[in-house]
Amino acid sequence: MKKLTLISLTLILMLLLAACSGSSSGNEAPARNAAAIEDKTDDVMMDDKTDDTMMDDKMDEAMMEEKTDETMMDDKADDAMLDDKMDDMADRPAWQHISLTNVRTGETFTLADFASKTVFVEPMATWCSNCRRQLGNVSAVRSQFGEDVVFIALSVETALTDAELKAYTDSTGFDWIFAVATPELLRELAALYGQTVVNPPSTPHFIIRTDGSTTDLATGIKSVDTLAAAIREAQ
Repeated sequence: MKKLTLISLTLILMLLLAACSGSSSGNEAPARNAAAIEDKTDDVMMDDKTDDTMMDDKMDEAMMEEKTDETMMDDKADDAMLDDKMDDMADRPAWQHISLTNVRTGETFTLADFASKTVFVEPMATWCSNCRRQLGNVSAVRSQFGEDVVFIALSVETALTDAELKAYTDSTGFDWIFAVATPELLRELAALYGQTVVNPPSTPHFIIRTDGSTTDLATGIKSVDTLAAAIREAQ
C-alpha cells in the first residue's frame, strides 16, 4: 500500500514537472516571435531609410546637373557678349584705340573701351574761359544720366602734364574723366572734323554712339537742356 502511494506521488510530481516545462516553453515562443518581428521591423525601417537616402542623392545629383547646365549657359552667354564687344571694338576707327590716361585716377583707357556706352567728348584747354563755362554745363547735365553715358574732357595742350591737368580738375571741381590728348589723336580728329575741333574757345564737342559712329561736331556754349537733348538723340 505504501509502495502504491509512493508511485502515485511520483506520477503526480512528474505530471506537475511536465506541466511547468510546457508552460515555460510556451512563454519562450512568443518572446522569440516578438524579437523576430522587431528585427524584421528594424530591417524594413533600414530599407526605407536607405531608399530615402538614395532618393536624396539622386535629387542632389539632378540639382547639381541642372546648376552645372545653367552655369554653362551663363558662361556661353558671357562669352558671346564678350565676343560681340570685341568685334565691335575691332570695327571702330583707329583713333578710338589710341591710349590715353585718366589724370584723376592714373588709369589708361581708350575711347573704344566704352563700347556699348554713349560717350560725350569735349576738347578743351585749361586757359580757355569758354571751356570752363561749357564744362560747368556739362557738369550739370551729367546728373541726368547714369553709367550708360561717359563724359570725357580732352585737353588739346599736348605738352601739359597729367599732374597739371589733375590740378585743374581739383580747382574747378570737375570730377569726371580728363585726359591730355596725344598729337596723333588730335591729327585724327582734325582729319575727321577740321581744325575747329582743336580750337578750344569754339567749345567743340561731339558724341560717340554705342556702335562707334560719331555725331557731327557741335560748337558754341550749349545750355544744359541742349546738351541733354543732344545726348538723348545720340543714344
